[in-house]
Amino acid sequence: MDIARNPATVPGNPELADAAVEPAQPETIHRLDYTPPAWLVPEIRLEFELGTELTKVKSTMKVERNPDGSHDQTMHLCGDNIAVMSLSVDGKPAEGWTMSGANLLLPLPGDAHEVTIETHLHPATNSQLMGLYASNGMLCTQCEAEGFRRITFFPDRPDVLSRYTVHMSGPKDAFPILLSNGDMTASGEGEDGTHWAEWTDPWPKPSYLFALVAGELVARKEVFTTMNGRKVDLAVYVRPGDEERTEHAMRSLVNSMKWDEETFGREYDLDTFNIVAVSDFNMGAMENKGLNIFNTRYILADPDTATDGDFDAVEGVVGHEYFHNWSGNRVTCRDWFQLSLKEGFTVLRDQMFSAAMGSEPVKRIEDVRILRAAQFPEDSGPLAHPIRPDSYQEISNFYTATVYNKGAEVIRMMHTMAGPEAFRKGSDLYFDRHDGEAATCEDFVKAMEDGAGLDLTAFRLWYEQAGTPKVTVHSEFSDGTLTLTVKQKVPATPGQPHKKPMPIPLKIALFDRATGSHSGEHTLMVDKAEQVFTFDGFAEAPVLSLNRGFSAPIQLESEVSDADIKFLAAKDDDAFARYEALQQLLTRELLGAVEHGPDEARRAAIAEALAAVLDDDGIDDLMRGELMMLPTISFLIELSAPADPMAIHASRERLKAYLGQRLHDRLTALHDRASAVAYSLEADARGARKVKTQALILLSAADEAETARRAEAQYRAADNMTDRQGALAVMASLDAPARDDLLADFHGRYEGNALVIDKWFAIQASSLRPDVLDAVEALAKHPDFTMKNPNRVRSLYMTVAGNPIAFHDETGRGYRMIADLVLALDPLNPQTAARFVPWLGRWRKIEPKRAAMMRAELERMAKEPSLSKDVREQVTKSIDAA
Repeated sequence: MDIARNPATVPGNPELADAAVEPAQPETIHRLDYTPPAWLVPEIRLEFELGTELTKVKSTMKVERNPDGSHDQTMHLCGDNIAVMSLSVDGKPAEGWTMSGANLLLPLPGDAHEVTIETHLHPATNSQLMGLYASNGMLCTQCEAEGFRRITFFPDRPDVLSRYTVHMSGPKDAFPILLSNGDMTASGEGEDGTHWAEWTDPWPKPSYLFALVAGELVARKEVFTTMNGRKVDLAVYVRPGDEERTEHAMRSLVNSMKWDEETFGREYDLDTFNIVAVSDFNMGAMENKGLNIFNTRYILADPDTATDGDFDAVEGVVGHEYFHNWSGNRVTCRDWFQLSLKEGFTVLRDQMFSAAMGSEPVKRIEDVRILRAAQFPEDSGPLAHPIRPDSYQEISNFYTATVYNKGAEVIRMMHTMAGPEAFRKGSDLYFDRHDGEAATCEDFVKAMEDGAGLDLTAFRLWYEQAGTPKVTVHSEFSDGTLTLTVKQKVPATPGQPHKKPMPIPLKIALFDRATGSHSGEHTLMVDKAEQVFTFDGFAEAPVLSLNRGFSAPIQLESEVSDADIKFLAAKDDDAFARYEALQQLLTRELLGAVEHGPDEARRAAIAEALAAVLDDDGIDDLMRGELMMLPTISFLIELSAPADPMAIHASRERLKAYLGQRLHDRLTALHDRASAVAYSLEADARGARKVKTQALILLSAADEAETARRAEAQYRAADNMTDRQGALAVMASLDAPARDDLLADFHGRYEGNALVIDKWFAIQASSLRPDVLDAVEALAKHPDFTMKNPNRVRSLYMTVAGNPIAFHDETGRGYRMIADLVLALDPLNPQTAARFVPWLGRWRKIEPKRAAMMRAELERMAKEPSLSKDVREQVTKSIDAA
């Protein structure tokens, strides 16, 4: 599964009317308490009589006592907001069953039985978007992590694997398309305008991978031939009218299937692979076996409505969900503590795929930027947890950047240590050993040890310890010998006050100052609190390039001089290291200026380095665009806590203005040159669009009138969304006469296109103007705003939370806005509401005055007695964690 982004505080909001209240004191579940299930369900048949208001479900399970489980004669069946309409065992009315809260306890005397349960569902009022729900007249499901229990009573845990047969019937005019997992094995016409279809999935799967979709849909179709000659019918289903925007998704799917065969040897295993795009969806997408369900934002794309970033996201997410067919479906998780087993590995696979489809160095920089913006703050905050957590109250809260992105970095380090060929042997062994099983993270590590020939005994600490290691490197040069003293410390995190040193593969290179080259890369295995490494044979002290390719997810401090950093920014042959050098120079200036004011020599060095980037014909524009970006506020806060976010923002704006002035002619020439490049999806045209907007961003702080003129011209001449949105986003922060006209034009041009109107909301919420919070309050009352659609809520409020001008407003108004949103959204959609809490939970990183206001909002939320367990867990940990 991919993790993706009003007048809500008004009492009696009608959108909250049908929401359910969850228990205020949820149970804490511990990893070490795992026990195998007492009962297994080898086969299940589900029969659905479909309706938007009422759907009837009949579940028939063949159940068997688990020889490896306990001898409990009672079968525990999970439920959530459903009731038993009828219950039979072996064809007779069941006796002795009871309810324990929402769950069904069913005594079974023998070793094998047939259990039949009927339930009634009300999809139209399922505002949580978990289980079976309605979206614009269509019925669809979301069952990961624990949504299947909202459909029927079942041992809803990932280590219960079943073969599913699904029979669906319903009115043909309302539900002309009927889809489920596996392959369709029968269909037919019913009475009174109904029809039916039966789908069979031959591969055992956990209940979280069950899927059903019924509605009025059209499809782009294609046939794919696998490496062993299997013909697979591919289809991307969307609402009528959206089919023209599915070509890129289909190309991404075909490319994913080819790449997985070539790179990992994984072949698809059914005759059908379907994707359905849904407009109301909590996450990005879901890898249900043979029937992937996607948020529309990760399927629909064309040049007029999708940016280059959107095209990349579609490709990456389509790849991610397809790759889950093996790393998640054929081999699934034993329990939810093993979530990174499937997600971390699959994120790495989708990162490798996207790198192969585009620019590998640019993709690596993008991945690290996401890690630093989202995961590093998580690792240093109250919600810090290992990639394999030890406990949870609500599993939905652990679909985190730590589990996904850091999980991917941990497996990437294994890839670095093993090398590509040995890593492939390890992954092959993993799939061969555990095909059709519910496995653990330990199973993966052991397969890598045995297949790749690695000793990962100490490396297992990456699965056990939270926190980002802080590594310092001290260098001394004497008599031709360079001595590096490397120290590491893993900071304390909640529940883990004392940490062991982590095994860190640290890639370095030593550059000759005279020639600007090096003799080869070294990988230092840093696995102690302090280690010394020596290198001989240098006439003068070499320039040190560290953590090349971001070989380890660490925070690195070194004593490299500004002059050496400038050298690396100009000459390093590792693209990430070159980017990192410039970022390091920028970071030193941005944070130093907060404390001591601007350093003129350093600012001049930055301007000179950036001028070299702008002038270097050996750099393509995609990489040039990355090198032009300043470090994010969230990353700078991590490096300077306790931080004054507004002081950091002011420092960043001053440096933008300085660079905009010093490089004005180069930036305007770059903008002119890039503006002449015709639209295409080729790398040179994508790069031109990227640098075009980055030039405007730097110019905007230096020459508002010139920037407004250029931004308006770029907007009006745009024949694609990348240029149009980039120009409008810059214009949204300016006090320019054309600003409001362009915003109105954008809305009028795309009115009715939900995904683009999401952009319109986000553009305004990202404005750096002082009136941004007033604008957001007005937008929350706009007719196009709704609390029922997670995309719309995220577009407005997640953008506000990430906007330092808005969120860290000195009055605390931004904090109140997010807390009010959480309280209003929680009864409607607790999973989405909970994702806003961590922004306030970072109060320990912020200067005392603002920290007190952030904590006060958390305490206000904690007093709400009806908080869902999703939100309460996040709020409680954010207040109490040491």
